[in-house]
Amino acid sequence: MNVLSCSTNTLKGLYDISGVEVGQHFYWQIGGFQVHGQVLITSWVVIAILLGSASIAVRNPQTIPNDSQNFFEYVLEFIRDVSKTQIGEEYGPWVPFIGTMFLFIFVSNWSGALLPWKIIELPHGELAAPTNDINTTVALALLTSVAYFYAGLTKKGLSYFSKYIQPTPILLPIHILEDFTKPLSLSFRLFGNILADELVVVVLVSLVPLVVPIPIMFLGLFTSGIQALIFATLAAAYIGESMEGHH
Repeated sequence: MNVLSCSTNTLKGLYDISGVEVGQHFYWQIGGFQVHGQVLITSWVVIAILLGSASIAVRNPQTIPNDSQNFFEYVLEFIRDVSKTQIGEEYGPWVPFIGTMFLFIFVSNWSGALLPWKIIELPHGELAAPTNDINTTVALALLTSVAYFYAGLTKKGLSYFSKYIQPTPILLPIHILEDFTKPLSLSFRLFGNILADELVVVVLVSLVPLVVPIPIMFLGLFTSGIQALIFATLAAAYIGESMEGHH
C-alpha cells in the first residue's frame, strides 16, 4: 500500500509539474481545455523544419552523393550508431523513434538560440524554444516510458514484469519507483538546462548587448546539442534495458 500511495503521489507530481511557469504564457482555449499556444506555434515551426529537411533529403538521391546528401546520411548513420550501441542487434525498428526524439529536441534547442522568437509579438507571453516549456519535456519523457514498456512487453510478454522481483522480491518497491523517476529525470534535466541557458543569454544581452554574450550563445548551442544527445541516448538505453533485462 505504501508503494501504491508513493506511485500515486509521483503521478500527481507529474501532473502538477505541467503547471510550472516561468513568466507569462500565451494560451488557447479549446473547448474546456487550456492549451499553451506559444508551445504549439514553435513546435509546428520545428516540425515544419524537420519535414522540409526530410523531403529535401529523399527527393532526389544520387549514386554519388552531393554535400547535402552526405550530411543527411551522416546524421542517419550517427543516429543508427547511437541506437545500436544502446539497444543492441535489434536496434533497427527503434531507429525512427530515437531519431525523431534526437532531431526534434536538437532543432528545438537550437531554435531557441538562433531564431528571433521575441520579435513576434503575442497578446500575452513570448515565444521560445518548445523544450523551454516543462509540458514539452514531460510529454517527451512519457513517450520514452511508453516506448520502453512496449519494447519489453513485445520482446518478453508478461514475463517482462518478472524483472521487478529480480534478484529478490525485496527490491520490488525500488524497481517500481525507478519507472516513475525515469521520466522525472529526463524531463527536468532537459527543461532545466534549456531554460537556464536562455535565461543566462537574456540577462547578458540586457546587461552587455554587444560582444560579451556571443561566446555564451555559442556555448549554449553546444550544450543544446549535448542535451539532445543525452536524451536520445538515455531513451535508447532504457529500451535496450527493457529488451535485454540487463544493461
